[in-house]
Amino acid sequence: MKRSIVLGVLTALGALSMVIAAQQPPARVIEVEKLKDNLFVLKGGGGNTAVFLTANGVVVVDGKNPGWGQPILDKIKTLTDKPVTTLINTHTHGDHVSGNVEFPATVDIIVQENTKTNMMKMIPNSTAADQTVPAQTIFDQNGGRGLPKRTFKDKMTLFKGNDEIDLYYFGRGHTNGDAWVSFPALRVVHAADIFSGKNVPLLDANNGGSALLIADTLEKGLNGIKNVETIITGHSTQMTPADLKEYIAFNREFVNDVRAAMKGGKTAAEVASTWKIPAKYAGYAPADPNRLKNNVALAYKELGGK
Repeated sequence: MKRSIVLGVLTALGALSMVIAAQQPPARVIEVEKLKDNLFVLKGGGGNTAVFLTANGVVVVDGKNPGWGQPILDKIKTLTDKPVTTLINTHTHGDHVSGNVEFPATVDIIVQENTKTNMMKMIPNSTAADQTVPAQTIFDQNGGRGLPKRTFKDKMTLFKGNDEIDLYYFGRGHTNGDAWVSFPALRVVHAADIFSGKNVPLLDANNGGSALLIADTLEKGLNGIKNVETIITGHSTQMTPADLKEYIAFNREFVNDVRAAMKGGKTAAEVASTWKIPAKYAGYAPADPNRLKNNVALAYKELGGK
């Protein structure tokens, strides 16, 4: 009898522990990839985050998803005892900016000027004209904390010498505010989601993305930032300028295919259901049907079709 009671209690405790474990949020694990002695890529929890150690502090590029700001800060403490002084957001999407709210209020947050406008859309009763984003956002919930303090239009240079960082904007693509972050002394640039990896790009028309212009913008980035050896992508492994050049051709070919199909009388839906990644682009991720449908529809709209 006693044995049955003990077994029952143990079974109940085991079941309870399983319920509690199921209710616990998954651990926020960040993987560190060292590119240089003073440059690291933090993966997990959203877009790839760059961490650059300067003489006077730490510069972070992109703040990941909600709840991932503090894990970024915790991971940085394992790399250096220097304070985080600067946070650069490459564009407005939540998997790159939401963690901003967990950074100290003293941190200087910098974005391209269009990205600030896009981020301000997320705040109800702000001065932004287009209030298309639902009100209860991460910034609203935190009283506007995490929004940018400084912006740039086409280029901004931070710091000097080996600590220099150059911020560039070359035009519309993934959004209308995609910043390229260059570390010239290291010959590394963080391109983020305008070159998220070898895939069909996510083109966010609501935030100014463009199917027709992304290839031109990518080419301006390729030619406009000199002496680059390594490109940090938004969601994949590091790439090279040769990979970027191929990606430019891929995006041009996509638009040319859509243009030809449209002239041939095909509808956007027909193109989206039949277009395949050309075999010569080996290693590219399979096209997501919804993303492909979005991109074809956007290309048709920009080309003047339906």
